Amino acid sequence: MRIERRSHRLPLTLCPPRGCGEGVRALSPARPFRCGAQISRAPPQSRHCSRFSFLRTEPDDMATLKEKLITPVGAESKVPNNKITVVGVGQVGLASAISILCKGLCDELALVDVVEDKLKGEMMDLQHGSLFLQTHKIVADKDYAVTANSKIVIVTAGVRQQEGESRLNLVQRNVNVFKFIIPQVVKYSPNCIILVVSNPVDILTYVTWKLSGLPKNRVIGSGCNLDSARFRYLMAERLGIHPSSCHGWVLGEHGDSSVAVWSGVNVAGVSLQELNPAMGTDKDSENWKQVHKQVVDSAYEVIKLKGYTNWAIGLSVADLCETILKNMCRVHPVSTMVKGMRWETWGMGLKQLLTFFYKFKALGTNLTKLSSYSYVYSNSILKQPPINTFHLIFTSVTFL
Repeated sequence: MRIERRSHRLPLTLCPPRGCGEGVRALSPARPFRCGAQISRAPPQSRHCSRFSFLRTEPDDMATLKEKLITPVGAESKVPNNKITVVGVGQVGLASAISILCKGLCDELALVDVVEDKLKGEMMDLQHGSLFLQTHKIVADKDYAVTANSKIVIVTAGVRQQEGESRLNLVQRNVNVFKFIIPQVVKYSPNCIILVVSNPVDILTYVTWKLSGLPKNRVIGSGCNLDSARFRYLMAERLGIHPSSCHGWVLGEHGDSSVAVWSGVNVAGVSLQELNPAMGTDKDSENWKQVHKQVVDSAYEVIKLKGYTNWAIGLSVADLCETILKNMCRVHPVSTMVKGMRWETWGMGLKQLLTFFYKFKALGTNLTKLSSYSYVYSNSILKQPPINTFHLIFTSVTFL
């Protein structure tokens, strides 16, 4: 009986070539090929297809170098995570910007000023140093749209304090400047925290709060953060230790009527007033009271020597920004709005616990009778003639 040998050839659609994964169909010519161990007559590129072949794309002759190098895998986020804006690129604004960049606090830094040439020059100068910084995006413009979506807006713009001039004398001129700045800031960054640095900072913090319409816990001033830093430095110099090991506070007005809290000065928990009960008084033979006088006079001295102060306040601003953005819950003496405490104060330097989610908490301070009277006096200075500061604020701000 004759047995016919049947061909084992299968149609193309039923037998995938070797190398193809399950469920993957190779494209090959209509010519049939042998299954099993036999080698197909199909071209090699058809015989050995990869299950990841869909990732291979043909080069586009019209594509740019960037498009050839980088293939996007998702939509790029256009909202920065930690954007900081500095309004006013003078000496203080620039020092604040540099300090913030060196700490790597933001993923985008925006600069705003009215002098366009200087603004562009400062921006380019900072951009050229991007290799040495952690902030990859530095922008600048005269238009406040560049400040959009800022987490913190630092206001340093205003009239500079001249040699021998009191900070309180700057009020009216800087209030007029703030009338333009603050509404623009709130328009583009309605959820920001505004940090006021311009002098007189205690009063302008209140002005900013009234102009912005923001909750009072989202408007703070740099207050006595720098005064306290100066105080700790000068105390530490006399004691021969590092300022970080010497603890003390200056409260009240950021200016001539500030108050040194001598009862709180300590080194490693050791109260200095317990060792020297007369400390900070006229009866003190060591004249520690002179340290606070140096704190008050230090700004005038620096202005006399170099024309302005900038580096210390710039570092102080970066210190405040770091506490807020990193939610470090550190305590700072800042200008804030406090009601229901021992003193009803507007914009006075008071110790405050700063956290990121705007939950700023004022801390009560136990002052001696002398310090308490001095603090109340410092508050009254901001309301007294001949400056009549608060009358000026209400007439300048409330009735726009």
